Amino acid sequence: MHIPDGYLSPQTCAAGFVVAVPVLAAAAARVNKRVKTRHVPTLAMLSAVCFLIMMFNVPIPDGTTAHGVGAALIAILLGPWAAVIAVSVALGFQALLFGDGGVLAYGVNVVNMAIVLPFVAYGLYRLISGSAHLTSPRRVVAGFLAGYAGLTVAALCVGIELGIQPSLFHDANGAPLYSPYNLSQSITAMLFAHLTVAGVAEGIIAAVVVAYLQRANLPLLQVNHPGIPVDADAAAAEGARRRRLRPGVVAGAAMAVMVVLTPLGLLAQGTAFGEDSPDALKDKLGLSTIPAGLNKYAEFWRKTLFPDYGFASGEHPVLSYLVSAVVGILIVGLVVFLIAKLVTVATHRGSSTADARKSEQVRS
Repeated sequence: MHIPDGYLSPQTCAAGFVVAVPVLAAAAARVNKRVKTRHVPTLAMLSAVCFLIMMFNVPIPDGTTAHGVGAALIAILLGPWAAVIAVSVALGFQALLFGDGGVLAYGVNVVNMAIVLPFVAYGLYRLISGSAHLTSPRRVVAGFLAGYAGLTVAALCVGIELGIQPSLFHDANGAPLYSPYNLSQSITAMLFAHLTVAGVAEGIIAAVVVAYLQRANLPLLQVNHPGIPVDADAAAAEGARRRRLRPGVVAGAAMAVMVVLTPLGLLAQGTAFGEDSPDALKDKLGLSTIPAGLNKYAEFWRKTLFPDYGFASGEHPVLSYLVSAVVGILIVGLVVFLIAKLVTVATHRGSSTADARKSEQVRS
């Protein structure tokens, strides 16, 4: 899902930014609709969880790997605009600090994982859940299908973006300048990986958390479900469990466990489709030469702190993966917290100023 630099033409990368930038601006303006000041820490925590989820590589039967994103979960809990902010920040620091995804391709990656995925997932979740009670099993099913479909559609977009490159951008001899995969290859590979494994993982993440919140933290589930009825008996049972389980402690413990388990992502053999280094791609496909544009832009950004979530020396991979996880969640969580806080404060001040002007006009 993380398209590296070099696989897309500069024109395609520019188109990604043309779409992503106004959506990010709209998200910043609208995120306060659901994310009130008291929910800012929740958004920060979920963005950190999103970063961690993307560190868990899952092996695919064809020898590649894939991963979930967590965007569907954030969209369900806090709305798709909040998911745009959270996932975009995570993608930005993955590219800048860890070399996971390209800097030039950042706009396209945002479109796929931070825009298409959460909006598709949220739309399907709303469609399937309908007016069911907030504690209804139907919402758990809706969460699973939303995550599964959202990630699969995003993967389809990646397949199309990679697959159109040889037709649109090639040299005089017809040799591809960027991604060498045609549409049939790229779409098949992306859909296979996400229909069979990664989409299931994204769906399970959303469904499991929704099911847990139904039983132990309804207030968080209600944030993005205003006016949705709650079964009285189920709500009473949930209240008792919440007092006993203390959701904040459970969330913190869950994140700590995820950090400790992140090195499991190292066990997955192979590389995600479309993320091979130029030399590895040349050997893998038996190319006589590396595509010129791919070779030119592949090393566009070299200032990564932990390349591929490892130390520059390549030593102690497990320790470096753990350090990368801790650094990533702290930075991503803090940045999202500050962005959301600034947005809510600015919105509150804007509303106060507007109210004051109206009062003045009424008095005069």
